[in-house]
Amino acid sequence: MISSADKIKQEILAGDGAVPEHIAIIMDGNGRWAAQRDKPRTFGHEAGVEAVKEVVKAATEIGVKYLTLYTFSVENWKRPKSEVAALMSLLSRTTRRELDELMANDVKLITVGRISKLSPTRRRILNRAVKQTRNNRGLQLILALNYSGRVEILDAVRAIANSAKAGYLNPNEIDEEQFSEFLYTADLPDPDLLIRTSGEMRLSNFLLWQTSYTELYVVDTLWPDFGRRELFEAIKQYLSRERRFGKLSKKEA
Repeated sequence: MISSADKIKQEILAGDGAVPEHIAIIMDGNGRWAAQRDKPRTFGHEAGVEAVKEVVKAATEIGVKYLTLYTFSVENWKRPKSEVAALMSLLSRTTRRELDELMANDVKLITVGRISKLSPTRRRILNRAVKQTRNNRGLQLILALNYSGRVEILDAVRAIANSAKAGYLNPNEIDEEQFSEFLYTADLPDPDLLIRTSGEMRLSNFLLWQTSYTELYVVDTLWPDFGRRELFEAIKQYLSRERRFGKLSKKEA
């Protein structure tokens, strides 16, 4: 018997619309998911990793080319030290454990954010995975780590100012396209669809420049319960919309 997820997938692939090339996700709700089960927050983060694995597989299956996950924000350092340590340990363990799976599925791993602020051990593990998968040609999986949208923009402004000071750039000729080349995501297309789980209605300092015309999809589902069917439902919703980029709708035109 065909599953509900497969039914949605068939509807998507049978339609005329193009599957979003780039999906970004704010993975929210791990702590609440754990609290509902009288478990520590770390239990929710562990369960969240399983959701990541399922969503990565589903994205590959449906033809998504880029998947950006808000993995750890600059603001997350303000959490209790024990939780931060557990998150960093989970990141390292997961990266090591899943590297063979990434290679087997031709997934290319990329990191964006101030990775230099992570510990040398964490950086070595991440850099090894990034280096080993760099020639893969399938899904590009982007982990936003120690990431902040505002910090990214400030880093870009500083780099532009230094380039202008050195005489490489004329400040009066800088346009949006050139500015984007100084962002962490310079080699990536802007997201077509941004998904946020747990029902919170905010961007939380995520990809502020890149999401100017991104379609937003907020779902009450907590991240550990978000999987293949939920991703396909989000894509189906996306395909029902008309993206205008500031222009008139077809009906108005």
